[in-house]
Amino acid sequence: MQTVQPSVFARDHTLFGICEALGEDLGFSPVLLRIALSVGLFFSPVGAIAVYGGLGLLVAFTRLVAPNPRQAAGAEAETAPVAADPAEAEPELALAA
Repeated sequence: MQTVQPSVFARDHTLFGICEALGEDLGFSPVLLRIALSVGLFFSPVGAIAVYGGLGLLVAFTRLVAPNPRQAAGAEAETAPVAADPAEAEPELALAA
């Protein structure tokens, strides 16, 4: 199980990761924000690009001030107590080829 997520800029399915980061932080689907920005491009391209740039600055600021707490939560899960008796632990399952 991978506990450390790659940076939002390094993911394959994002351009700059701004919508993805806001979706993660605020708990909604980043597709909704992408649709809103793409509709905004039809009405005011300069305004939509300015909003996207402003959101990028906001994401950069929040990531510098308060790093992603999910990485810390994953580290706490790894330090959870393990069953002392091997009989209580779940048996390992064979991996399919």
